[in-house]
Amino acid sequence: MSSRRAILALPALALAGCGFRPMYGPQPEATRAGLETVRVGLIAERNGQLLRRHLEQRLGRAGVPAKYDLRVGLAYGIEVQGFERDGTPSRVRITATANWFLYDTNAPPRLVGTGVDRAFDAYNVPENQFFASDTAREAAERRLMEQLADDIVQRLAVRFEAGPPQPA
Repeated sequence: MSSRRAILALPALALAGCGFRPMYGPQPEATRAGLETVRVGLIAERNGQLLRRHLEQRLGRAGVPAKYDLRVGLAYGIEVQGFERDGTPSRVRITATANWFLYDTNAPPRLVGTGVDRAFDAYNVPENQFFASDTAREAAERRLMEQLADDIVQRLAVRFEAGPPQPA
């Protein structure tokens, strides 16, 4: 039984020797410290507020002075994917796009990072059930904001992993 465990542990040891670290595992101290110095600017509308809240939760600011400002623009595309016999929509797909810009807090601020992230989700539009339709839409938008926040923080973590971001 112990030889079986040794064989199963061998690939993990080989990956550890080449510098591999799981992306969703514990972050190095320098990366975590860099993410904590990012201040998220205001984002317009309700979903922008949700996105900002998710970003702040993932960045983990805890009274640390800001060194970077993250500014995010949010846009939507809606595509009807299914129709009832009378032509009313039965399924809707939402595409959310977040254009983000990372600035340092120097005077004047300098752009040190930029990116575009997209997330897709869809929901059904039940016939004559307006409350269910609104609830499904709100749930899809909430999932989109969580996905965008995860993607943006992941990209920022990769930037901070290589050291403090430098002006572009």
